[in-house]
This record gives sequence, structure tokens and C-alpha cells, in this order.
Amino acid sequence: MSADNKEVVRRFKIEVIQNGNEDEFHALMASDFVNHAAPSGMPNGPQSMWNTFQNILRPALSDMKVTIHDQIAEGDRVTTRKTISGIHSGTLMGIRATGKDVAISVIDIVRVQEGKYAEHWGLNRLSNVLAALAKV
Repeated sequence: MSADNKEVVRRFKIEVIQNGNEDEFHALMASDFVNHAAPSGMPNGPQSMWNTFQNILRPALSDMKVTIHDQIAEGDRVTTRKTISGIHSGTLMGIRATGKDVAISVIDIVRVQEGKYAEHWGLNRLSNVLAALAKV
């Protein structure tokens, strides 16, 4: 079961985050999914995840790539340490393109239920990346 759950999470990271495949997004997301990492007061359902990748990161980062460094699975949860990287070629949260390489470190936990994302918790270093880009 742990290997199957790790594959679900790996597939999401590559097909959805990196490649922007909306069909895979819908195939891998439970309809009652909860994103516990969503900012306070913001939507935390499935669309919160799609919005982050498709409407915030993808327009700002060309050649976006997800590198999985570690994955640990226990029961129905998979913890992943990854980096989302790309070239800052579009506006990112108000910061105009710099042409700089960007690497966002992320650690997240996903609860997988029946082969789909059921819940997500995560921490990332996006604020550090934004602060560095603002200095350019």
C-alpha cells in the first residue's frame, strides 16, 4: 500500500505540478479534498491546489520542474521533500520577471484514500524566494 500511495503522489507531482495535466489532476483529486496549507480565509478544496500551480506558478516560471528528493510513506500518508524550480519569466505574486533561476523548497504530507489526494499539509520556502527576487 505504501508503494502505491507513493506512486499516486509522485504522479501528481510530475503530471499535475510539473506538466500541468488537468485530466490527471481530476483523476488524482478526491472531490472532498482538503488543503490544510491554504492561506487562512482562502478556499481549501481541490481548486485551491489547481489555482496555485496553474494560475500562480505556471505563468511565472518557465521550464517548471519538480524534483523529488525524498518520499516516506506510512499508512495512508506520504511525506515528500521536493523542489519546484524554473526560470522567473513572468510576474510572480507581484514581482515582475527577473530571468533568474528559482527553486522553491517544499515539504508536504498527503493523505491518500482510494488512490486519490484526500488531504494535504505543507510548508514551503516561497516567501524566501519572493524576498530574494524583490531585491533584484
